[in-house]
Amino acid sequence: MSRIIVVGAGINGVTAAIELKKRGHQVVLVDPGPLPHPLAASTDISKAVRAAYGADEDYTALAERSIKLWRQWNEEFGTKLYHEVGVMFVCRQKMEPGDFEYDSWKLLEKRGLKVARMDAPQLWKRFPAWNPELYRDGVLEIEAGYAESGRAVAMLIERTKSAGVELRERVKFSQLDERGNRVTGIVLDDRQRIAADFVVMAVGAWTPYVLPFTRNFFRATGQPVFHLKPLERDLFEPDRFPVFGADITTTGYYGFPINRDGVVKIANHGSGREMSPDSSDRVVTADDEKNLREFLASTFPSLADAPIVYSRVCMYCDTHDGHFWIARDPERDGLVVAAGDSGHGFKFAPVLGEIIADAVEGKDNPLLDKFRWRPEVRAGSGTDAARSKGTQ
Repeated sequence: MSRIIVVGAGINGVTAAIELKKRGHQVVLVDPGPLPHPLAASTDISKAVRAAYGADEDYTALAERSIKLWRQWNEEFGTKLYHEVGVMFVCRQKMEPGDFEYDSWKLLEKRGLKVARMDAPQLWKRFPAWNPELYRDGVLEIEAGYAESGRAVAMLIERTKSAGVELRERVKFSQLDERGNRVTGIVLDDRQRIAADFVVMAVGAWTPYVLPFTRNFFRATGQPVFHLKPLERDLFEPDRFPVFGADITTTGYYGFPINRDGVVKIANHGSGREMSPDSSDRVVTADDEKNLREFLASTFPSLADAPIVYSRVCMYCDTHDGHFWIARDPERDGLVVAAGDSGHGFKFAPVLGEIIADAVEGKDNPLLDKFRWRPEVRAGSGTDAARSKGTQ
């Protein structure tokens, strides 16, 4: 049994803390709070859960497993955190091999998942909010949907407490406590030291700021998120409006059906703006809203003038290649960094803790090679096929 400090109670941190405690370790979870942390990426109303990952079989297989576990979580928590409403990735032109949508369709089909190709007029009639003249093709992943991310994190935080994890809320990490090349714990901003055998840093977009030696590996970027109140609510009910990506590799736009509060969320998965999560620049700009209105006018005409009831900037911790970074630091014994979700990590919540715990314990896990410590990777080598390269 080891004493392990997990810094950060977002989705990586809470799932890691629960799994490590389950494996018999003594776990301390540290976060400045309040929890769920209002600035954390996961503190939102929804995150997409889909197995569509272009030609990437690793993420596709991992997402398949996650979806099964999301269903289990619905049972375990006694409430619907995961909504299986379908996910559609559609494009304006006919899909071709090499396209994210085409490669996703072929791989999902090959793996025996339920999919439909969106190239038939009768299919489009099911989705009346869409401009039928604009989008011609795509893939509908039937057994996919979205998770209520903020609610899920809140429930997982309660689970850490009931599991016996020591939760240290409203204390702030200052620096690693190091002895030579060994991390022996952490120092808080009041200079209090907490000793540990291992420290797991799971602080998302704060990573390059609190661990300056990682700045060559990570880039914190902000992406605009909008919550809208549609005037024609029935057009955006889940059976007529699944989770979507609208020519996402070009526009970056994706979104969700109406929720229990009558809100439709639409956000952008693009290059974003580099900033600290605590930056005063962390606001949605007039250009962000202008770009959104232009997109809505062309794609969802009935939503074009819908009032924006809330907006925020969602922070990503980006790696140069778009893959997660869950690894031991080869230069600092006792340190594990679990970050680099690059805007597509939350769907894997049910399996993240297991992967992070394997990294802490040094266990074999084929995914840890993909998510390894890789300082050799350079900017511009991104492989997230669903992410727009534009500047939305």
